[in-house]
Amino acid sequence: MIRRKQRPHASSRPGPTAPAPAIPLSDPNAGPSGDPTIGNLVKDATAQASTLFRGEIALAKAELTREAKKAGAGTGLLIAAGVMLLYTSLFFFIFLGALLMIWLPGWAAFGIVFLLLLIITLAAAVIGYLVFRRMRAPSKTIDSVSALRDVIPGQPALDDGGARHPQLPPVRGL
Repeated sequence: MIRRKQRPHASSRPGPTAPAPAIPLSDPNAGPSGDPTIGNLVKDATAQASTLFRGEIALAKAELTREAKKAGAGTGLLIAAGVMLLYTSLFFFIFLGALLMIWLPGWAAFGIVFLLLLIITLAAAVIGYLVFRRMRAPSKTIDSVSALRDVIPGQPALDDGGARHPQLPPVRGL
């Protein structure tokens, strides 16, 4: 079966098929006296502020995405360097044990290296524990959130140490 070439219809011809929107000859926000109304001015101001705010958010998101990619690449390289340092330290400690074998028997040389590593590990663990022990609660944030209770209307205040939440039972003694 041979198909014939169909003639183009009016809808397939190039060019506008629907009437183009007309350009208004007067301000659409203008009231009967020709001046824009307060409502239209407020509506336009809020729309423009919203557009500006969305634009700023989009700009910040684009900048932060670019910087986050750089930070991710830098973090990956630092992790790779740390892993390589860890592998390299193995050879250093073997070298240290072999060096001590010049003056001591092999078991004593590598025993000293083992004890040295154990002391370094324990010192790092104790220092890390002390750092975590010295950490304090975020007092400024707690004060700020506590101050919000006074600002937000309709929120019950805390009394006698109990926290109120609409879905949780009160907590006492914290």
